[in-house]
Amino acid sequence: MKVLMVTSSYPKFPGDMTAPFVESIARSVAGRGHAVDVVLPHHPDLRRGRDEPVRFFPYRYAPHASWARWGYAQSLHADVRVRPEAWLLAPLASLALRGEVARRLREERYDVVHAHWLVPNAAVVAGIVRAHRTPFVVSVHGSDVFLAERLALARILARRAFAAAGAVTACSADLQRRVLALGAHRPRVVPYGVDVDRFSPLRADRTLRARWEIPAGATMVLAVGRLVAKKGFTHLIEAARRVEDLHVVVAGEGDLRPALEEQARAAGKRVHFVGPLDRDTVARALAAADVVAVPSVVDEAGNVDGLPNTVLEALASGRAVVASRVAGIPEVVEDGVTGLLVAAGDAEALAGALRRLARDPAERERLGREARARAMQRHGWDGAARSFEECYAQAAALDAG
Repeated sequence: MKVLMVTSSYPKFPGDMTAPFVESIARSVAGRGHAVDVVLPHHPDLRRGRDEPVRFFPYRYAPHASWARWGYAQSLHADVRVRPEAWLLAPLASLALRGEVARRLREERYDVVHAHWLVPNAAVVAGIVRAHRTPFVVSVHGSDVFLAERLALARILARRAFAAAGAVTACSADLQRRVLALGAHRPRVVPYGVDVDRFSPLRADRTLRARWEIPAGATMVLAVGRLVAKKGFTHLIEAARRVEDLHVVVAGEGDLRPALEEQARAAGKRVHFVGPLDRDTVARALAAADVVAVPSVVDEAGNVDGLPNTVLEALASGRAVVASRVAGIPEVVEDGVTGLLVAAGDAEALAGALRRLARDPAERERLGREARARAMQRHGWDGAARSFEECYAQAAALDAG
């Protein structure tokens, strides 16, 4: 089968942490013997080699490299508001995307077009795909559904995409429920997978603790993600202030960093902002942590992660996880078995769970051991790729009918 994937975010170079799950989907589908091409926006930092298992077709939309602000987690301010420059670039980027997809469909015969993110990508290319009578699959990931719920124009465009799609996938049951309300027909839950070889307890790099000045004997809590409200890091910092001998490492970058650093001063020198890490370093850091925190929340605008990648990566790394009971997280973290779940936005409950694990290394080890086993049994990428294959077949059958 020949698959054309369309995305607005993708790791710009090997190890980059921009939407790594899209790369994993593309590679896992290719790993099952399919030819995969990826259409994505041009970016000055885009460096993908020809020796990779997928081919890349970047489209140019900006008259100058300094205007390249479309996609790659750049279009939303703090993951809440569309940036003014993104609105200005939208017509140019949409025309360029439609042109590149039309070119690919003219030049080669694809068995299916698989669009990531409902808006902008699926909505923009739906008409072109339909005109070429090519089966169409749409995968939603979270922020796209948030925009469709919030903006009337995005909602209209989303319905057009759903009408053209032969299959729709969501990474969690919570997201499935939300796209049903938007008009999707029988969306299917296909959770993200995790690379259990890359993310493994064997990858632990204890030198990172020294580099980040974590005192010997202190409990190290790692949190990974963009510094935006829906990640809930403000509640984690407040929890850290309440638990002695707890050191929190925050790995990521984003619009809220200055505010979070200001808040962290109240915790003394026990919150460490280490900036964005490449994917290999994230794997080594997760395995070296005592606890991994995923304090996700529904932010004030109503945005929430569908299923944070860090959850699955922490499970595979054999770490005890403390996470919010929100969105898709309870679907992969079983409270008291593979981690501890707390109410989203409750700093006191979060502090209590962290304190409990800081004081009980045996429980940390038990949770981590079960987490690793569960990840290996249920969350490999090959299983996700098989599910996407079934969606491709479903879309093809509908198109043939």
